[in-house]
Amino acid sequence: MSKPIGIMAGSGKFPHLFCVAAQKAGRTVFVTGLKGETAPDLEELADKFCWLKLGQLGKAIKFFKKNKIEEVVFLGAITKTRIFKDIFPDLRGLSLWNKIDIKQDDAILRAIAGELAKDGITVLESTCYLQELLFPKGVLSKKKPSSSHLKDIQFGFEMAKAVGKLDIGQCVVVREQTVLAVEAIEGTDAAIRRGGALGREKAVVVKVRKPGQDFRFDLPAIGVQTILTMAEAGARVLAVEKGQALLFDAPATIAAANKAGICVVGVEQGDNGEVGY
Repeated sequence: MSKPIGIMAGSGKFPHLFCVAAQKAGRTVFVTGLKGETAPDLEELADKFCWLKLGQLGKAIKFFKKNKIEEVVFLGAITKTRIFKDIFPDLRGLSLWNKIDIKQDDAILRAIAGELAKDGITVLESTCYLQELLFPKGVLSKKKPSSSHLKDIQFGFEMAKAVGKLDIGQCVVVREQTVLAVEAIEGTDAAIRRGGALGREKAVVVKVRKPGQDFRFDLPAIGVQTILTMAEAGARVLAVEKGQALLFDAPATIAAANKAGICVVGVEQGDNGEVGY
């Protein structure tokens, strides 16, 4: 009999998709959800469910240990600005929080993974049952990138990697080799809106995996909402690092891009440093 698996779920569809895939693989699924983030219907899908407030790490570990969970995955988004106004840590959560010097994504998530490991709980890669969601290489939309777009994609890719190395964000918006917006704690959609307000139809959105980023958590993600935000902002090109980001609802996402006249392309950097598709 397959071992049970735990999910620490945030918002979005990823926890739902993983839950179904893991159950098809014969695993029972035990889920912790965050109030105000996780969709309520995930509770019906899970074999067993526990609601948490942001910061209740001790309660999560107790739930997993009680149900003999040795492996968990981190799935879904968390509104990062909540850490300044809407966190209710229990004793274990508060103790860990006070030990984290730099309150940035990777540092926080690695610290949580380390705390789980103390109780014999291993954090797995989030794509372990959903490899097919990884962003493919090539042009996915009807519209193809122009030569000027490719110059901006090359520039944006390098800028996004530099920003990612500092653990600031995974996305930049550029126009004519000029950075218009950098994703920070407010998220990708906000960066697209800021960059689109300046670049309009010449704005190019580039999203990458941060250098050294742990595949266990916080992978970049693209979906229909990304396209709708770009259409609203006037941006016309989306370039995403191949195999290093998640693509949700691919048919609907590409259909939305085609309707809006947006180019969507999966790119990768060669050994010579050139970015292409």
